[in-house]
Amino acid sequence: MSIIEKYSSAIKNKDEASMNNLLHDDFKFTMHKSGNTLGKGDVIKWAMSGDIKQDKSRVVYENDEVGVHHAFVTFDDGNVEAVMAVYRYKDGKIMSLETGATPMPK
Repeated sequence: MSIIEKYSSAIKNKDEASMNNLLHDDFKFTMHKSGNTLGKGDVIKWAMSGDIKQDKSRVVYENDEVGVHHAFVTFDDGNVEAVMAVYRYKDGKIMSLETGATPMPK
């Protein structure tokens, strides 16, 4: 299973231990749509809240250094976004994640 698949599975299953193992301690998540930046603890807390539901998730590309992922994400508030994510890896863990999102009709 790829790193992205493990990450998506951890979000889906609210698996905090896996999230801790997958994210580098210096992890940084940049959301270009909002301009927000989150650290490891913030992302794990958000993922454990159940707010993130991915559909039609697919790994576009992945190697030992980077990964590219696309999914349709539905949030608890009913908003749906097409999300393109780029991951950078270090020491087999996710070091950074950057996303761009396009709002979709509800």
